[in-house]
Formats: sequence, structure tokens, C-alpha cells
Amino acid sequence: MTPAARLQLAIELLDEVLTAARTRGPAADVLLARAFAARRFAGSKDRRAIRGLVYDAIRLCGELPESGRAAMIALAAARPDLAALFDGSQYGPPPIGEAERPAPIGVAPAWLVQALEASGLDSTECKALLDRAPLDIRVNLLKTTVEAVAAEIQGATPLAFVPAGLRLDTDAPVEGTPAYADGRFEVQDGGSQLVSHLAGAKRGMAVIDLCAGGGGKTLALAASMHGQGSVLACDIDRPRLSRLAPRAARAGVTIATTKLLNPGQEQAMLEDWRARADLVVIDAPCSGTGTWRRNPEARWRLTPQLLDHYVATQARLMEVGAGLVRPGGALVYITCSLLDAEGAGQVDRFLAAHGEWNALPVAAAIGTPRGKGLRLTPHRDSTDGFFVAKMVRQC
Repeated sequence: MTPAARLQLAIELLDEVLTAARTRGPAADVLLARAFAARRFAGSKDRRAIRGLVYDAIRLCGELPESGRAAMIALAAARPDLAALFDGSQYGPPPIGEAERPAPIGVAPAWLVQALEASGLDSTECKALLDRAPLDIRVNLLKTTVEAVAAEIQGATPLAFVPAGLRLDTDAPVEGTPAYADGRFEVQDGGSQLVSHLAGAKRGMAVIDLCAGGGGKTLALAASMHGQGSVLACDIDRPRLSRLAPRAARAGVTIATTKLLNPGQEQAMLEDWRARADLVVIDAPCSGTGTWRRNPEARWRLTPQLLDHYVATQARLMEVGAGLVRPGGALVYITCSLLDAEGAGQVDRFLAAHGEWNALPVAAAIGTPRGKGLRLTPHRDSTDGFFVAKMVRQC
């Protein structure tokens, strides 16, 4: 493909991403994978270049652009090499008209920027939310050592703030390696590894992962328990939860079981676990503001109404989780959001309503105290954004 043809296809794919953002359709990475599968004429270099253009334009535009062309014109304003490709050549985009206006650039929609600033993030912190993310892996200590995997994967360097983390080159093709096939590591952001580690799962514990999703934190918790005890992984999303069993088998995790829950009926369906768990981990559904480095178009999908829905769901799940913890046990609340409404504010609300619970200090080699918990940010900590707090039920 010519450079101009690549640019035109990037514009067309951006239009698909924008439509999906408006209609809550598939994520950008899914759309691009489908598009490339249907366009076999695009070689690997073409796909890499087009993907880069699409994501560069997404990261540049704060508000949802009117069109993919407007977004790409905004990118071209900062890159003369792209501007020259609007030349009207075959398969390329038409020249930029005098009346055409680029999409507005920025970090996020204005209401979201205000919410982030109100949550203590300055402009530097906000901009870093859209940086390119590194690739981190968690070595499976049930099967191997950090040193052994580091020696096998070129460019892997240890993450000092977690016991089993390695950081790789961003584009490293790790999922095709023998070490991955053998279950000797999982792809997991260093921040996600840290908050899982801070949960404090120990040998012999009865643990509930209330919002397990595909099981990334479940596997990390099981590894921390050295294969002794039990982890009940719960979720309301059947397709996501179904991924855990094969992942656990590959990792050699035998103490994890799954339970599919019906939305709104979690408490009733877990009644047999009432006041029995040593540890309940709630990796709550949230706005995902801490993961924009990986999913930058997610900021266009979020609305104040959707944020309110997340906040209400988080509060309800904390009530459910608290009822499952035995006296003396712990409740760990995690979100990949940097908004106080979903983090420190949620914990303050919970503690104010439950005098039998106390917050424990959360200390780590990285992170900044925020309310009764700890916050990780891309700028300060070079991880995805997270909030984590640990609370103990009095005996």
C-alpha cells in the first residue's frame, strides 16, 4: 500500500471507531482486527502503520471527533509528512479544503477533565493517561522463577515493586513463546500485579474474587497462596469467566473454582459463603480512566450517567462483599479508575456506614496515598492507574 492509501484506510477505520463509541459498539482493537482480517491486501507493515495512525489520532483528540477525517486532519496539523499525503492520489484522501476544520485536541471531554482535576490530577498526570503503555508480565512462581523467564525472553527487566514482574519491549510478541504456552507467565500490567499482591492472600486462606472477569487477579491470588487454600472466582459475565478454567489449567492452578452470578442476585447466590471468607477482593467494574493508555477511545464512551451507574454498582458490590467476610477477615477494594468518586470516596462512604470496619494502611514501594487507600498513576508510577484500599472487619 502507498502511504496515502494507508492514511485513507486509517480515516475509514477511525470512522468505524467513532461510530462504535457513539453506539457502544466493539472496542477499537476488535474493529481493527476485523478490518485487517477482511483486507488481506494489507501486509504486516501496512497494518502496523495504519494501527499507529488510528491510535495516534484517537490519543490526540479529547472530545469525540465529528469524523475520522477531522481527527486525521488534526493529527496532520502536527505532522507535515501526513499533511502532504492529502493529495487526492488514487486510493488516497482528497486534499484538505480551506473550510475544513480539524477535530479539537485535548486529553478528554471537558467534564471528564474537570472530574480528573477535582480528583487531584494535574495537567501532567492527565496527559500521561494517554501515553503508550509498556508490556508487563507476571511470572508464574508455581512453575518457574523470575530469573529463568528473564533469561528466556530478550529485553525483559525485573519490576522492583512486585515479586514476579518483568517489563518487556512494548511490541514484544510474547504470547507465541514456549514460556507462555507452558503457563510460566501471564501478561499483566505491573500495577495490576501490585494491587493483587497488596491484597495479602496467604497459604490456606478461603478467598473470594467477587468480580473475577477473565481471572487475571484470581491466578495472581492463587500464586500468592502457593496452591494452598481456595479461591472462588465469581462474575456475571459468562464469556469472560469461562476463560479462567483453561488459563488456570495452563498455569497449574488447582485451587480456583468459578461461580457465575446473576446481576443483582449476587448476595442470595453467595449466601452459603456469608461471613466465611478470610479475604474478599472486589476488582470493581469502573470507568477505566486508569487504562486509557491501552484503550484511549474509552474516554469517548464514558458519560456522567454511566459514571453514576458505575458508582452505584461499586457501592452495592461492597455491601455484598462485606457480608461474605468473617470477623477478622479483610475486604480489598480495587478499581482501575483515578476518579475519587470510584476510589477514595467509595471507601469513605463505606466506612462511614459500617462502624465495624477499619481501614488498614496500604504501603508499597510505589504509589501515593489517597484517602484511606493507595493510588497508582501512569505518570508517577509507570503503571496503569489504580486505586486500592484494604479494610478489616472487627472481631
